[in-house]
Order: sequence, then C-alpha cells, then structure tokens
Amino acid sequence: MRRFLLLYATQQGQAKAIAEEICEQAVVHGFSADLHCISESDKYDLKTETAPLVVVVSTTGTGDPPDTARKFVKEIQNQTLPVDFFAHLRYGLLGLGDSEYTYFCNGGKIIDKRLQELGARHFYDTGHADDCVGLELVVEPWIAGLWPALRKHFRSSRGQEEISGALPVASPASSRTDLVKSELLHIESQVELLRFDDSGRKDSEVLKQNAVNSNQSNVVIEDFESSLTRSVPPLSQASLNIPGLPPEYLQVHLQESLGQEESQVSVTSADPVFQVPISKAVQLTTNDAIKTTLLVELDISNTDFSYQPGDAFSVICPNSDSEVQSLLQRLQLEDKREHCVLLKIKADTKKKGATLPQHIPAGCSLQFIFTWCLEIRAIPKKAFLRALVDYTSDSAEKRRLQELCSKQGAADYSRFVRDACACLLDLLLAFPSCQPPLSLLLEHLPKLQPRPYSCASSSLFHPGKLHFVFNIVEFLSTATTEVLRKGVCTGWLALLVASVLQPNIHASHEDSGKALAPKISISPRTTNSFHLPDDPSIPIIMVGPGTGIAPFIGFLQHREKLQEQHPDGNFGAMWLFFGCRHKDRDYLFRKELRHFLKHGILTHLKVSFSRDAPVGEEEAPAKYVQDNIQLHGQQVARILLQENGHIYVCGHLIIFFSRDAKNMAKDVHDALVQIISKEVGVEKLEAMKTLATLKEEKRYLQDIWS
Repeated sequence: MRRFLLLYATQQGQAKAIAEEICEQAVVHGFSADLHCISESDKYDLKTETAPLVVVVSTTGTGDPPDTARKFVKEIQNQTLPVDFFAHLRYGLLGLGDSEYTYFCNGGKIIDKRLQELGARHFYDTGHADDCVGLELVVEPWIAGLWPALRKHFRSSRGQEEISGALPVASPASSRTDLVKSELLHIESQVELLRFDDSGRKDSEVLKQNAVNSNQSNVVIEDFESSLTRSVPPLSQASLNIPGLPPEYLQVHLQESLGQEESQVSVTSADPVFQVPISKAVQLTTNDAIKTTLLVELDISNTDFSYQPGDAFSVICPNSDSEVQSLLQRLQLEDKREHCVLLKIKADTKKKGATLPQHIPAGCSLQFIFTWCLEIRAIPKKAFLRALVDYTSDSAEKRRLQELCSKQGAADYSRFVRDACACLLDLLLAFPSCQPPLSLLLEHLPKLQPRPYSCASSSLFHPGKLHFVFNIVEFLSTATTEVLRKGVCTGWLALLVASVLQPNIHASHEDSGKALAPKISISPRTTNSFHLPDDPSIPIIMVGPGTGIAPFIGFLQHREKLQEQHPDGNFGAMWLFFGCRHKDRDYLFRKELRHFLKHGILTHLKVSFSRDAPVGEEEAPAKYVQDNIQLHGQQVARILLQENGHIYVCGHLIIFFSRDAKNMAKDVHDALVQIISKEVGVEKLEAMKTLATLKEEKRYLQDIWS
C-alpha cells in the first residue's frame, strides 16, 4: 500500500477523532496511514520523511496551536533553520477552528505558514473547518478530496522534484487568495471572508434549501414537525449516504470491586495536580441578579502551587451525580456501578493502531469512570450516531439515527443535536430501543476536560491564597423535553461551597466560620503572555466585562503592592473598561475598584451598564464596553500607538448582555480597528495590519474561553 504520514495536534480530541477517521478510510482507498500525535516526535522525522504528510490541527485559547503542538511549533519556529529545511516535504493540512473567535483556525495557519517558509509545498490545499457552523461542512469534503489528491501526488512524484497544482477543495485555492491569507494571517475579518470556497458555499446553500423545503412541508402537514426523533419530507423519503461504521476495538469486563479507595487523584493529567481546601466563598451579586457570581478563595499555602496575575489554572471537576445515575439506570448498569472496569483491545479488531483510552484509569469503578473521566455531556459526533444505529432495534428509530448521521441529514444534525446541545443521555432517552454496550460508550465518549479559570488575585496581596470568580452557568436543554441544566463545573462548585458561602457582596474578608473546608483538585495551565509588562511605567488598557474582570483584579492588587514597595517608582496609567447589566445587582468588585481608583492605582475607570439608564459620574453614555472604548478612542489610540501601551481583553463563557465572550472580543477588535482608522487617518485594512502587529509584539492580548 502507498504510505503517508498522518499527524494530529489536538486539545480536546476533535483533531484526533478526525485523523482516526482519515486513517480508517485510507485502507479502503488503497493507502496506509502512519498515524501519530504531533507530540510523539520520537516516532517520526520530518527532516527525512519522503512520504506525503497530512496534518490535522485544532486551535485553542485565542488562536494558539494546541498544547500537544507546543514543542513542534517551537522547533519549527527556530529562526536558524534554512529556508529549504523542508523543501523535500509535500503536505496537506486541515485546520479546525471557530469563526466566532478573532483568530479563526490560527493554530493550523501558524504551522501551515511556517512549513511553507521552510520550503514545504502543498500537494493538497489547506482546509479550514468552522465549528461555528459545523466542522463536517468542510471536514467531509476535505477528506473526500484527499484520496484523489494523494493518487495524483504518487503518480506525479515519480521522477519529479516539484508538484505543480493542488486539487482545490473545501477552502480558498487561488494564488491570490493564498497571498492574502498569508499577509492577513492574524486578521479576523479577512479570515471570515476566506474560510469557504465555492464547494463549501454550495454545501451551505443545499442545507439552506433543505431547510426551506422542510418548512414548505410543514405548511402542508401542519401537525407533523421535525424533531430529534422525527423527520419530514424530503429527508424522510431520501436515500441516505451514511458514514462507514467505526470499527469497535474495546473489550470490557466488569469485576466485583475489592473495595479499594478511589479519589480525584486517579484522574489522569499531564500537569501536576494539587488538592487544596476552599477557605472562603462570597456571592458577588445580589439575589435578584440575572446571573449568580461567586468568588472562591483557595488555600495553597501548603503546596508548591505558584502563580502570577494573568495566569490561569484548571479545576478537575466531576459530572453531576444525578446525570450519572440516570445514565447508568438507562444502560441497565445501576446494580454494577461499583464493579471494576477492566479493559483490553479486542483481538480481532480492525481498528489500526488501537490503544486503550489514556483517560480511563485501570481498575476503577464504573461509577468513578462515568463521574470523573468521561464527558457525558459531550455532543455525540456523527460517527457515534452511526455506531448507535447497529444497536437500535426499532426500525423508525434506526432510520432516524441514520438520517442524523447522514450527509442528507446535516441540517437536522446541526439543529437537533449540535445546536440543541444534545448529549448521550438525551439520545438514549429519545431512542428507547437503542441498547449500546458499555464498550461502545467508552470508545466514543471523550475525556472529561478540566475547566479553566483566571486567577483573580495577586500572591503579593493574598500570600498563600488563590482567588477565582465564576458565574453559575444555567441553560435550557431542549433536545427532548425542556430541562434546566447547570454547568458541569460551576454547578458542582456552587454545591460544594454552599456550607461556607457568604451570601452578600459586602461580606467580611476574614475566613468564614469553622465549617469543614471542602477540597478541590487544581492544576496549573501553560504559562501564557497575559501578564503585566515587565516595565511598570508602560501604560495598560484592561477590557473585562462580567467575570472577565477577574485577572485585572489580580493586576490591580499586584500594582498596589509594587507601588507600596517602590513609592518613588514610575508607574504607567491603568485604564479599566468594565461592563455589567445593573449597577446595583452585578457590579463586581465595586468597592475594590473604588479603592484602587481613590489611591491612584487605577487611573481611569469606565463602566457600562447595559440595562440601566446612564447616571452618575462614573457612567458614560455607553451600553457595552466596546461603546465606551469608542468614546475614548483618542486616548486609546495615543496609549497604543504613541506610548507603547498594552491592551488586554478578557471574557469567559457566560453570556454578557445577550452576547457571549467570543462576540465581545470581536466587537472590541472591530472598535479598535475603527479607532485606529479614524485617529491615524488610514484605511481599515491598514488599521487591521496595525492591530496584527500589536498582537505579534504581545501588546494586544486576549484571554477568551469557551
């Protein structure tokens, strides 16, 4: 078989799953894929690789390659490498991203751009898949086009040094577009214009037409609407193209437990894990606020955990007890929840390179694995739906699952599974004749990911303590019946701190009561650039609506202590643009901000209240933070362009003013483009390039999570 090297760089498993799908399909098309995580540098060598290379790369943070690609990116960005270092290499790359973030697919673009700078050439055009509209819209045609591109490469590579022309698919292909993409690599608005080629647009148009047809059918059959469990014409009458059945590879044995103790430390983690007590919890919002915001203090004094303002850390959290019990009950495994789970690879599996899931520790109970190891809230991928088909006995239910994983049912999958945030439990309740074996779930459910939080304190200000802030996330799941669910981590934390919670915004800063302090497990996150400048005289602008203010409280606490230690020091201006809904309900850290302002730590405080009429000396007539930034555009431009200042933007998953953190960051970005364009007198494109330069210089920093 003709061999190619297949690498993936994944953060939460998406890129790995897609790479495994490519690997499975390769055999059918007469190829052999040598599959590795990009971090496994001991198993491949690009310097001597003669086979074509295929790379699948996700994007994390605010446009960074995933953690698994960190070492690889650092190595190829070595500026001493010659420009022909990879001149022998021919490759195709599939980038994964979300266009609601400013730097769409930037993880893949960083690798793509650098490989070309080092002489590598495409044998197949780069694909950019968008999770905002559904990765499959680009992933599926990109994979379909990979096989003819590989065949063309192997035919033409014999005796040829250069391969001219690549097969266009699923992303822009013209040389002019490539030049624009390269020049505007970090510029969000251009990226959005370029993310689909003609074939991608045609797919989108087909989906829209399907939706129109579906609506027309509903007019005719008024009492028959499509849902998760039911389709309407034309889909219900269509011939279906369904994906191939993923090969099963796990063999599971349940053994009665010997009563060994299990704890959170059994959860696998690449980073060191610290068990720390919660020493304080304070409710920062009033009881009538739309969102409940809590501040939690951790006692890290007896650990080696260290941090600086701007850092983030991860909380290792469990799934909801009630959801785990409901799932085990539906699977008819409730009576075996204490049994140990023993795994091994099936002897006759057709899955190439099958390995045991690293996130499932050996010898742990079924209850523990479903509670601490598996993301049971994960939205099932089409491959999972396809696997469930074969364990569904009712013909109507089987047909509907086939529709949802088919090419023809893409719009229904997006509407009733992806957009509805349907999880495995929702599917099993909706399709009662589906009886999958435990092995199938362990194969398809991804790892339960630790949840990231910004440090909201300075260790100079609070020695031995670590603060963080979060909203208790609540959302309505509409996959089957309407169910109010809480965030996996925030819902758990809220229950955990209930015994020590101080329920008012003016609570004492002393430790609360003598209640037994609950403990949680945390781990540090990779060091980032979201830190105060080394030179304290540099002015900074901080933009943080809602809980996005968290790292800036740490900045201000740190600056206060530095100014106490160096009373004659030269300290730059600190601007804060904060936003919330109501001044009297969710104005987080109001007392602390007034303190920083009074003592000259914070030089400018600009607050937006989206649901209040603007009154008082602090409130400018602006609804959102980006509006306030526009109002002070002249000063913002001066700080960034004349005074070498830094700007920091932070936002988290919670909804701000009916906008999420991703849109807030985009709106702030657009406001900055307009400000630079106006104040400098340049075209929008030039202003965008200026912002891209600021980002390259680490003077425009974002901390946006979802």
